[in-house]
Amino acid sequence: MSDPIPFRYSAVRSDGSRHQGALLALDRSDAVRSLRQRGLMVTALDTARADDAGNPGKRVRGANRQATLQLVGELAVLLKAGLPLDRAMALAIDNIEDAGAARAMAGLLAAVREGATLSRAMDDHPELFTPADAAMAEAGEASGQLAVALERLAAMLEQAAALRRMVGTAMIYPLALMVIALGVIALMLLFVVPQFEHLLDTAHGDLPAASMAVIGASRLLRADWPWLLLALGAAGIGIPQLLRRPGARTALDRTVLALPLLGELVRRMETARMAHTLGALVEGGVPLPHALALAQRTIGNSVMASAVATVATGLRQGGGLAGPLAQTGVLPRMAVAFLRTGEESSQLALMLGRLAQVLDRDVRTRLERLVAILTPTITVILGASVAGIIAAIMSAILGFNDLAVAQP
Repeated sequence: MSDPIPFRYSAVRSDGSRHQGALLALDRSDAVRSLRQRGLMVTALDTARADDAGNPGKRVRGANRQATLQLVGELAVLLKAGLPLDRAMALAIDNIEDAGAARAMAGLLAAVREGATLSRAMDDHPELFTPADAAMAEAGEASGQLAVALERLAAMLEQAAALRRMVGTAMIYPLALMVIALGVIALMLLFVVPQFEHLLDTAHGDLPAASMAVIGASRLLRADWPWLLLALGAAGIGIPQLLRRPGARTALDRTVLALPLLGELVRRMETARMAHTLGALVEGGVPLPHALALAQRTIGNSVMASAVATVATGLRQGGGLAGPLAQTGVLPRMAVAFLRTGEESSQLALMLGRLAQVLDRDVRTRLERLVAILTPTITVILGASVAGIIAAIMSAILGFNDLAVAQP
């Protein structure tokens, strides 16, 4: 099973307007076939960086995503109240506090006033909207239920934001504790150990290995701290660049999935995100093959995204959903069971919604469990490190005293 390849494309719509974007496909012919199914005539097609796939243009930043959520939610309410689309958009944009997002949304409003559909205007502003957002709006326009579609989209965005907030909040305390632990150890090596270093240097005989290690670490940190900071900065820049390479990113993501506790947590978080998006798209009337291809782009783990992209390609060729996903082995067994039930009962959107709710609760529980394990673990490591430094110093001092007493 080959991994999907990222492509960037330029195409022409049926009305003659031009469109640019990015997508994942197994090869060039698969990319062309996928674009044709979306009503696009390809004029240029080139391979792209892996992080461009499925998200053409700039990636949607956190601040823009929050502004998008506010716009979509208010727009759904105003449209349900009977306001025309352009008037509703103008009122909703006036309430956006982020200046950059408001300027971009003003361009969105201008496109709608010039005659473009909302979905097409959203598709042309990838810094604000993902392809899944535009597809949801397009399905609502096709069915004449744009307000309902935007309401579903707002709910989907809110659920995704809630999941991000939950993860961020849960990890604040362990990360803060880790920073404190590293800070305490650094202070011990920089200021406490040097107070005893001169005394230990006058000792007759060999110092214990632990004492020599602590003194060596203290001298290294004091003498070479600029180089250490430079190395940390280089790693901070080089590692993200390295992870842009598909092979390195895939290797890391595969390793993460294999880790105990963390791997299953990531697997369930990614599945919950996909289930929220796929359920909203299917309920909104987006065809399942296209919906799965869009939902796959919300998956951050490249191993899982690659497997789901392959299943999406099979769906376009007449394949099934639950069976092929089960064969990939990347989704939790519970998720496959929900999908199989939904597929067999023709209630896929309903089962996806229930799956997302179950996984959200499970992720919350697993996060609490992970934090409950990390917190005492970091505390024990901090205490053991400080105790080890003190013990190394004291053992050297006591050994020096014993030597002095033994001398006649």
